[in-house]
Amino acid sequence: MTGLALDLIGAQVMRPQEGLHRGTVSIADGVIVDAAVGRSVDLTGYLVMPGIIDLHGDGFERHVAPRRGAMKVMEEGLIAAESELAANGITTAVLAQFHSWEGGVRGPEFAEQVMTAMAKVRPQVVTDLIPQLRFETHMLDSYAGLPDLLAKWQVTYIVFNDHLPHDRLAAGKKPPRLTGQALKARRNPEVHFELLKSLHAQSGQVPSALDTLCATLARDGVTMGSHDDQRAEDRARWRKRGVRISEFPETLEAAEAARGAGDHVIMGAPNVVRGGSHNGNASAIDLIAMGLCDGLASDYHYPSPRRAAIMLAQSGVLDLSAAWALVSEGPARVLGLEDRGKLAAGLRADLVVLDPNNHRVVATMAGGRFSYLSGDIVGRFVA
Repeated sequence: MTGLALDLIGAQVMRPQEGLHRGTVSIADGVIVDAAVGRSVDLTGYLVMPGIIDLHGDGFERHVAPRRGAMKVMEEGLIAAESELAANGITTAVLAQFHSWEGGVRGPEFAEQVMTAMAKVRPQVVTDLIPQLRFETHMLDSYAGLPDLLAKWQVTYIVFNDHLPHDRLAAGKKPPRLTGQALKARRNPEVHFELLKSLHAQSGQVPSALDTLCATLARDGVTMGSHDDQRAEDRARWRKRGVRISEFPETLEAAEAARGAGDHVIMGAPNVVRGGSHNGNASAIDLIAMGLCDGLASDYHYPSPRRAAIMLAQSGVLDLSAAWALVSEGPARVLGLEDRGKLAAGLRADLVVLDPNNHRVVATMAGGRFSYLSGDIVGRFVA
């Protein structure tokens, strides 16, 4: 907690069920309070919004691995990534790290380094960093030790992926970009191809192994999600295992199946900003318009959640309150974070201040502490 006590006055404030209205946000000891605390900061002309909760992002990869061998102290890379998160209004960030046969920055060894560094960095930074493991389902040799690894790394959120090119492998053909992928993993291309074929050959063992693993993780209280669902049957199988988050469903069918059963649907904010998926999957804008999306994630681009919310409001798909909820209140519900996501008394003082002319972030506060301040607004706080 912090002893910082401020009354932010004069701004247009985004309140639950009220939308934007001129008002005051009072902060004391890291939370929002319902009575003035005594030191006023005039934010007339600005917008005060709930802090952004990023449900899934791997943009930090370029900070911890800018080029091979360049980053020797991984904690410094994560601290640099936190600065970028704060500059984009993100107050809670899920950092998604692969545990994959792909190797390199997606391999198990690199995951060990990232998770160890994250555990060291989290108490040192202002942004709330939540580790997520993206686990490749065909890594059967890793199943037995995975629950203990998650406990060791303090990971309470796992998402299951399957990025094997099964159609090509079933036909005995090499997948595209095999050589480049192998070199990134520091493997001989032929050795890499044999690895992919051996993993594909184990496909029949994966469903029952997943049943057992998910049952263990559910008992441990781990939040679980599936990635790139394509069919209603996919979602039904995951749901039966206790996997209640559908991350980036590729089709309308999968998204409808998830929401119809009460599961959460996460879409990528870059999908909104681009006007559609970069690889022809379901349009996030269409799913949002149909009420099939609970929250937007940065995916690979940290500015996108803020930009997507503003674009959805400006285009008339949603009003600003509903659009912003997709990057704040909605994600809080998905993650079960009852202490944030709205500007309401008793909740964490997580907020972002926007310039109304261009909607750029000028200040970010997480838990009552500033993680970012820039431009003329600084004078208002230090005067």
